Amino acid sequence: MQFPAPQHLLNPHLDSLFYFIIRYIQNTKIVEWVLRIAVFGEFIGHGVFALGFFPSQAIGKSILFLPQKAQWVGWMQNFGISDPALAAKLLMLVGAIDILLAFIVLIRPVRPLLLWMAFWGFWTAIVRPLVGEPIWDFVERWANWGAPLALWYLVKKS
Repeated sequence: MQFPAPQHLLNPHLDSLFYFIIRYIQNTKIVEWVLRIAVFGEFIGHGVFALGFFPSQAIGKSILFLPQKAQWVGWMQNFGISDPALAAKLLMLVGAIDILLAFIVLIRPVRPLLLWMAFWGFWTAIVRPLVGEPIWDFVERWANWGAPLALWYLVKKS
């Protein structure tokens, strides 16, 4: 959306400055909303995966849903969580927190939570090469921590 340069100011230099400020504010808000929606999508998606809202045919009818990212249960063993039931409960807790954070960012981004999301996105990306996955699994997930960090930078301190 473009606004014509304001006609009510007498000084043409102030007109240009006013126009530039208005355009800058508009573009910043657009970028903020793009990042808010991107971070929302990332965390809602990860939360749904962690909660395990995916039917499993391999296990049988006694268990209706399993975490889509089942390798996380195995990866948690590398960090001292050897009980699969505990790992599954932690994944569900993390999934619920991810979904909550996703909605908070969409409604009103909170700077400390955005920093947490950037840290969490970085950790979940870097853990892959730490457990033996290719380094490219980390590289392809840079947006998981980069988008919350960019939004943190863009959102003003309250």
